[in-house]
Amino acid sequence: MKLIIKLLLSTIAVIITANLLNGVTIGDNQFYKGQSDELNRFVTALLVAVVLSFLNTIVKPILTVLSLPITFYTLGLFLLVINAFIILFANKLVDGFNVDGFWTALWFSLILSFTNSILERLFRNKDKD
Repeated sequence: MKLIIKLLLSTIAVIITANLLNGVTIGDNQFYKGQSDELNRFVTALLVAVVLSFLNTIVKPILTVLSLPITFYTLGLFLLVINAFIILFANKLVDGFNVDGFWTALWFSLILSFTNSILERLFRNKDKD
């Protein structure tokens, strides 16, 4: 149940972040061609959240280990570059998710992390009450 809730929160964070940035669009997914554009955007954002979760679980640790010397040399700032490349990779994998370029992907990853942490904190506070 926690996995589904976390995935839904990530989906909402993707939608919020895409609305905040000009270079990110969500929609026109070939996987779901329904009546509603909003439902189509939600399904695309859900696919983006699933793909990002998978890439962060499988690909990111491999990239982090391979780039350990440069990550150490830059005091961890190279991890932001790795996050941007993971966003760009998700851009290639998910139809209907478009990111304009590297800098937009970098901002998307920063804002997505911030938005996701706020949503998880809000949900955790309501869960304790």
